[in-house]
Amino acid sequence: MEISSNMQMSYFRVNGQSATSNPSLDAQKSQDSKNPQGEEELTSGEKAQVAKLQARDTQVRAHEAAHIAAGSGVVTGGASFTYQTGPDNRQYAIGGEVPIDTSSGSTPEETVQKMRQVRAAAMAPADPSPTDYSVAATATILEMRAMQEIAKNAREESSKTEQTSSTYANNTSEPNESFSMQA
Repeated sequence: MEISSNMQMSYFRVNGQSATSNPSLDAQKSQDSKNPQGEEELTSGEKAQVAKLQARDTQVRAHEAAHIAAGSGVVTGGASFTYQTGPDNRQYAIGGEVPIDTSSGSTPEETVQKMRQVRAAAMAPADPSPTDYSVAATATILEMRAMQEIAKNAREESSKTEQTSSTYANNTSEPNESFSMQA
């Protein structure tokens, strides 16, 4: 809104429309256009815009709350929102985000569990966003890498166990009975 004043006349611009008015008449019109709570009446278009903003605000807050509810242990902070001011001069959330820790665990097994939790948190909302799908895909990739590491470690451990068993078997074989003891 742009307001300029020149003596008794004011010029203002609201959403690209301009008008000139007398301040004393404006004060009277302003009082007449307010409802009993002291709020200005909105046009039907503005009321429709407010309704859309309220619906979006509810949707955004529910979406971010779903991430938080499902992300126990991987959510690193509260939700932050992007706001838009409606024609009623109130702030409505039109976007949001929740920080999620996608770092690896201290062991491959811990990483598998953590990435499953990350994926659950990312996909918790009823309407996952493209970013949510991206976080879930990243978690799946990290989980698979951790599972490969677990399998590799199991193969190496199995190989070591077989070598140890083989060595032990060779060292404990029955003595050759072809020797003789002399008294």
